[in-house]
Formats: sequence, structure tokens, C-alpha cells
Amino acid sequence: MKSYDVIIIGGGVIGSMTARSLSRFDLKVLLIEKESDIGSGASSANSAIIHAGHDPVPGTLKAEMNSLANPMWDQVSVDLGIPFRRSGAYIVTIDEDCSCLDGLMQRSKQNGVRAEVISGEEMLKREPHVNPAVQGALYTPTGGMVDPFAAVIAPLENAIANGVEVLTDTAFTGFIMDGDTIKGIHTNRGDFGCRWAVNAAGVDCDDVMHAANVRPDFTITPRRGEYYILDKSEIQIDNILFPVPNENSKGILVLGSTHGNAVVGPNSNLVPGKNDTAVTGAGLNEIWAGAQKLVPSINTRGIIATFAGMRATGNARSLNVDYSHDFLIEIAKEVKGLVNLGGIESPGLTAAPAIAERVVELLKDAGEKLTEKKDYNPIRKQRPRFNHMTRAEQAALVAKDARYGRIVCRCEMITEGEIVAEIHGPIPARTYDAIKRRTWLGTGRCLGSFDMPRVVDILARELNISPLEVTKKGAGSEFLFRPTKETEA
Repeated sequence: MKSYDVIIIGGGVIGSMTARSLSRFDLKVLLIEKESDIGSGASSANSAIIHAGHDPVPGTLKAEMNSLANPMWDQVSVDLGIPFRRSGAYIVTIDEDCSCLDGLMQRSKQNGVRAEVISGEEMLKREPHVNPAVQGALYTPTGGMVDPFAAVIAPLENAIANGVEVLTDTAFTGFIMDGDTIKGIHTNRGDFGCRWAVNAAGVDCDDVMHAANVRPDFTITPRRGEYYILDKSEIQIDNILFPVPNENSKGILVLGSTHGNAVVGPNSNLVPGKNDTAVTGAGLNEIWAGAQKLVPSINTRGIIATFAGMRATGNARSLNVDYSHDFLIEIAKEVKGLVNLGGIESPGLTAAPAIAERVVELLKDAGEKLTEKKDYNPIRKQRPRFNHMTRAEQAALVAKDARYGRIVCRCEMITEGEIVAEIHGPIPARTYDAIKRRTWLGTGRCLGSFDMPRVVDILARELNISPLEVTKKGAGSEFLFRPTKETEA
């Protein structure tokens, strides 16, 4: 049985950032992910916002982690080559009197977040698409937008460069226990020993806890959020527009993105199943109505995609704490060797770098000797992005490798060279969706109808497999069943 100092269960943004933080030290670290690619859960379906921190209840871990992590993104994004922009964010009043912003202003002050109330006239100057009936807005300048896929992939690639091992298609099935001490984990691909297990399993974090008989009353009640994506040629939104929040959510947003598309959503609805990410007619109607209240000029002709994601909303029926849907970040008391990162819903993406550093602090407090590597390198060099280059840079790249001169995705101008680089990258992109997450191929108006046959061909060639084995997102999602002209005898 192969053994490690630390095994991280879950390859979302929390697991990925934690792996990077731990890779600074002389530790043998393994990260496992049950899906065929990392970042396939909640990290692949969210609003991609770096929250300023005006919303969390003061004194909670959410508020603390949001406050600590928000300024970290400037350096993290530069070090790892993650697209990031501090656009600022606006909580907009339409029907409400501006006095409703007083409570949010007070909460912002308590959380140490810079904020100011601006007039409706000023709001219209900053965002011409906003509802002309706007009364005013609370402006938080430290809010921002990030590429949510790069926020998972980049830190884990950096962790791999610093010695972390990663296994996908590897599902946690239980703990190896010696009395009350964790000695390893069981998976569908065999057993692995460890001294510490970090539970970063997202919506499944309660199942991981319960496998160790830890916090039996802590459960995840998944909340589904649905979204629209609009074609970038239809409308350009440069800001993050929130409505006035309610007790259940921050409300339905209209916001821009680091790739130029406007995004609408999410709603927030409880669902019984952790994997129920289907969009619904009622849900889509709900978010469209909410979006039109903020930006009446959006038009359904601009819709190019819909999607839904899960929030890992934590509940504790009988814990002797006022949980209040807060983050759960702890070393478990019931057993030795388990770090729980539970209930990490919004603003979990924002908070991820700070949560990762908190894991380091917890291990140090538990007596773990952490010796920093002398050769640790925090920098991850981004691979070429053809569409972001000047003509001269493109020509130089094509001269070195002709594959960068062959456009595969016309909408996003993604080249064969970029696709091949990701297939053979530190975390190999072995499916269509894995390539999509890394390059944004297939995210334009045609939604991959032009590029899909070529991508299937490239994957088959580079992975040395039959085109019939190429999948969208792993086993069970094969594109092809037989050659077109093949008939039964």
C-alpha cells in the first residue's frame, strides 16, 4: 500500500488550493478526485465572483475567510496566470428605497469592506444597461471576476510541479482505521495510507465525515443554482450587478465575465439529490424575470447556454453551536488525522486561498512539523493562448509549431496546438469537457457544433484510442457508437 503524509479528498477549488499550500512543505501529498477531471463539481458551475465580503454575517468563518482571501487574489492570479479583474460590485435598488442599503453598509464596515452608497444617476453612468428606474446602489470596489476553471486547474498544476500527486477517476469509499486514528483511505482504485486526510469533498463532505463516525448530525442540503450565458455580441456588461439580497440568497445577478459573456443567475432552490444539476423551465423563468428587473434590455435571442450548479449548504441539527450555515473548518475531535472543510458554499471560491492557508495553520497547531522546501516555486507559467496574442506573437508561435496555425474552434479562436498542449498537460485533458474547461473551446454561439468532430479526432489521435472511446466527460458519455456507414449484416 502506497502511503502519503496527506491525502486530499476532492479536486475542486478548495482541494486544489489546499494542495498548492501544502506543496510548499516537505510533505508527500496525494489529491484524489472521483470524476474524470478536476473541478467537475460546484467549482465548474458558479458565478465566478471574487466577493468583496459585504454579505457574510460578521463574526462567522465565512466573513473571516472572505476578508482574508479577497486581497490574496491579486498575487495568486499573477503567480498562477489566472484571468482576474477587479471590476467592483454593485448592490442595486430598483423598487426599494435606498435606506434598505443602510444595513448592508453597516455589515460592510463590520467586515472591514470598503463600500459607498452612490445615486441612481451615478449608477447609470457606470453601467448604462442598468434599469433606468434605479434608485441607488452600494458599491464595493474590491469585488471582482475570475476564470473559475483556471482557479482550480492553475493551483493544482503548480502543486504538481512542486511534488503533489493527483489521481482522477478515484472515488473515496471509506477510511482505514486503527482505533480512533486514521491510517489511510479505501478507494475504487485500491487503498492508500496517510497520516492526515483533508476532507474537501464539496457536497459529499458529510458522507466523508460520517465514514469516520464524525459529526453524525452534520448534513449537506444541496441548493441548486441555475444560470444563463449570453452571447458576447448581444450585450456587454462590465460590472457585477446584485439585487438587494434576501434571507435565502444574494439574489439573481447580471454580471460580466473575464471572457466577455454576460451571465444571468443564479436562483437558490433546495433539491433532494446531490447530483441533480438539471435546469428547469420554472427555474430559468425565475432567473430571467429577476435579471430583467436589473437589466431590462437583455433579450432571449442572446441566450447561448444554460447550466446549473450545486451549493454545499451545511446543516447541523443538534451541534452545540450556532452553525448558521457557516463554513466548517476544523480538525475533527472524534478521530485523529482528519481535517474537515465542510459546508463551503458561497463565498467558497473567493475564500479558497485563505481556507488553504488555514489548513496549514491547523496542521501546525496539531504539532505537524512543516519544513518549507528550499526549491518551492510559486509560479505557474500559463500556456499560449492564441486569441490573446498580437499578430506578431501569433506568427512567431506558428513558426515554431504549425498546429497553432490551425483553428479548431472558430467562435473562440482555439487552435489545435492549444488542444494538444492541454491533452499532454500536467493534468491531462482526456475528455471534451476537460479541454473546454482549460481553453474555453465550444463556449461560443455554435456551442461546439463546428469543433466537436475535430476535437474527437485530435483526442483519439493523441490518446491513441478509437474515436468510439472519446467521451464528453468520462465513461458513459461517449460521443460515437459506430462508424456512420457501418450496418448490421
